[in-house]
Amino acid sequence: MDIAPGKKIYFLSDFHLGMPDYSSSLVREKKVVAFLESIRHDAVEIFIVGDIFDFWYEYKTVVPKGFVRLLGKLAEITDSGIPVHFFLGNHDMWMNGYFEKELNIKVYPEPKIFEWNGKQFYVGHGDGLGPGDHKYKFLKKIFRSKFCQWLFGVMHPAMGMGLANYFSKKSRVQTMKTDKKFLGEDKEFLIIFCRQVLAKQHYDYFIFGHRHLPLDFTLNSTSRYINLGDWMRDFTYAVFDGNDMQLKKWEE
Repeated sequence: MDIAPGKKIYFLSDFHLGMPDYSSSLVREKKVVAFLESIRHDAVEIFIVGDIFDFWYEYKTVVPKGFVRLLGKLAEITDSGIPVHFFLGNHDMWMNGYFEKELNIKVYPEPKIFEWNGKQFYVGHGDGLGPGDHKYKFLKKIFRSKFCQWLFGVMHPAMGMGLANYFSKKSRVQTMKTDKKFLGEDKEFLIIFCRQVLAKQHYDYFIFGHRHLPLDFTLNSTSRYINLGDWMRDFTYAVFDGNDMQLKKWEE
């Protein structure tokens, strides 16, 4: 696919709406909505690369309350003909058709490859990739299983949602203290993963979220790894104009 002159593709991730409380989450949600409105004039596609919510679970006929401003804006954008793509994050992996049916958003459970203007893009949330972290990779397989999702679904929502939100917020508070530190290219698991992939196949851009560290890292003379940061502290996003990718910070 070729991008028309003046048009752009936008990437953003990790809003973690719902965390740490309703008031601050609402402020953040309004910022995301304002940003989405600001890019509608030149966006040809929009990618949200995981963790819109700090926790999300779709029951058969019920979804979590709240987030109506963002969900409404996403529906408005797709209704206007602008495709929106969403990659499952580790905090909102339990989706079951609501985004596709109600919002007309394509949902991807795993990383996916795209091509625009002759450039190859490897896009995914980023969790569970690269070496190490075997405990999480094992738990991810369990959580992604249909049985685990069914088991959670039979719990009363007051108990299930309350328990899930408690552990989700506890996990986020613990990691927020360390996830802004660059560990060095020999220890950053997504950099290691990118290089493993590049040993077999060329990609111009690797686009990930999850790490909560805005990063534009040169892997070699023709490949870059971009981490999108988050919308809790950074308000960063990436934009591809058909020729080059830039990592930017949004200011209202």
